[in-house]
Amino acid sequence: MKHSLFIKSTVVTGLLLFGYNAFAQDRDEDRYHQANRDEGWWRGHLFQRVREDLDHIEGATPTISTDEFRLAATKHDLNELQGKMDSHRYDQPALDRVIGGVEKVLTNNKMSERDRELLTGDLRRLREFREHHDGFNG
Repeated sequence: MKHSLFIKSTVVTGLLLFGYNAFAQDRDEDRYHQANRDEGWWRGHLFQRVREDLDHIEGATPTISTDEFRLAATKHDLNELQGKMDSHRYDQPALDRVIGGVEKVLTNNKMSERDRELLTGDLRRLREFREHHDGFNG
């Protein structure tokens, strides 16, 4: 009886773990497909997407670390820039601080290769925004 119970509990645990991993992969796959949306979608969601990616990376970052500090500083600068853009005030130095912050996170923070790719795409789009900000809607 004990042996049968052990086997059943092992099977159930295995199924739960497998299901969780499959769910996590589906979630990551959704994020990957969202990253490949057309440029028209990005125009209205640039800052939101960068913030979501920074939040995601922060969730996997150890607390009370220099990695966490860099992320928090970059998010602060991004929020400040977003507030100015919402008021229709383009601020080149504020945008440069955000770009510099994302560059520092990419250079110094520990993260998965997939997260690094997503953030690299964000950085490319921020640079494009800097060059052609009149065509974007923040």
